[in-house]
Amino acid sequence: MVRARTRRRLPVVLSEVEVRAVRQRLEGEAALVVGLLCGSGLRLMEALRLRVKDLDVQRCELTVRDGKGGKDRLTVLPQSPVPQLQEHLLKVRQLHQGDLAAGLGGW
Repeated sequence: MVRARTRRRLPVVLSEVEVRAVRQRLEGEAALVVGLLCGSGLRLMEALRLRVKDLDVQRCELTVRDGKGGKDRLTVLPQSPVPQLQEHLLKVRQLHQGDLAAGLGGW
């Protein structure tokens, strides 16, 4: 038997101007995720699965766990989203503390 050939599709790559235009229209968590994607080379699911323990702001490193091929790796934490990231973490921590005070979120 002869197998049908699979077509190779070229990825769509945005120009710097296009990337800037998209990023300017984003807000909140979406802007934070896109900032991490653009600055650190993360894949989408890698960015969405990040945990607080995977961030090392002092060393400017991100630990990607169970990435492509089931491997862990280190990558660069870009400086531009760090203030927004710290603000997000503070907001989530306050939400968690409120849930714990209300008797929720415990083991």
